[in-house]
Amino acid sequence: MINVHSYESMGTFDGPGLRLVVFLQGCNFRCLYCANPDTITSQGGTPTPPEEILRMAVSQRPFFGKKGGITFSGGEPTFQAKALRPLFQMLKEENIHRCLDTNGGIWNEDVEELLKLTDLVLLDIKQVNPKRHKQLTERSNEQTLQTAAWLEANSRPFWIRYVLVPGYSDFEEDIRTLGETLGHYQMIERVELLPYHTLGVHKYEAMERPYLLKKVKENTPEQIEKAAHLLRAYFKQVVVN
Repeated sequence: MINVHSYESMGTFDGPGLRLVVFLQGCNFRCLYCANPDTITSQGGTPTPPEEILRMAVSQRPFFGKKGGITFSGGEPTFQAKALRPLFQMLKEENIHRCLDTNGGIWNEDVEELLKLTDLVLLDIKQVNPKRHKQLTERSNEQTLQTAAWLEANSRPFWIRYVLVPGYSDFEEDIRTLGETLGHYQMIERVELLPYHTLGVHKYEAMERPYLLKKVKENTPEQIEKAAHLLRAYFKQVVVN
């Protein structure tokens, strides 16, 4: 069974084309700005047979076109890598494009095999600076960077997703370090620069949990453009979402 939090049909934000997005329950990171705090705990969600998700994907396939498919997000989908492996195999047999939105922070045999069955990885790199990454997520970024290296070494296409959080991940030296570290990777198809937003704050209120970044303001257009300009010095395609 796969523990599902929710679904989004006709998604245009999580990978190429129109997509069925499956948000899974459970995450190993504790990002301060998490927009889906209700997906962090492994408790909750709806236990769902893989065959049910497969049926949904097949029924929506006419809308996918040549580029679309299914994306697994969260939470952190590799949290349930063992349960996802047979589903990805079935989706592959149905020739449905499979995308995995992951922080890259979990590694084991099931994760490795899951990545081999994945057409495109959306790798969320929160911060390249180890100290600031831990401030932002309460976790190390060592495995995330090792996952990026594995994807490159194994010729697995991926996008980088980078959230620009003022005072946490918008430092010029860190953005340059990201470019210097990964800019030569041939398997990075694009970098998505994601402006910081507070759209999930109401969820914290509903859960009676404090939102620790409530004093952080959203990016100005100038801040976004500066970061995009820095990234374009290292990566061939940078888009602002």
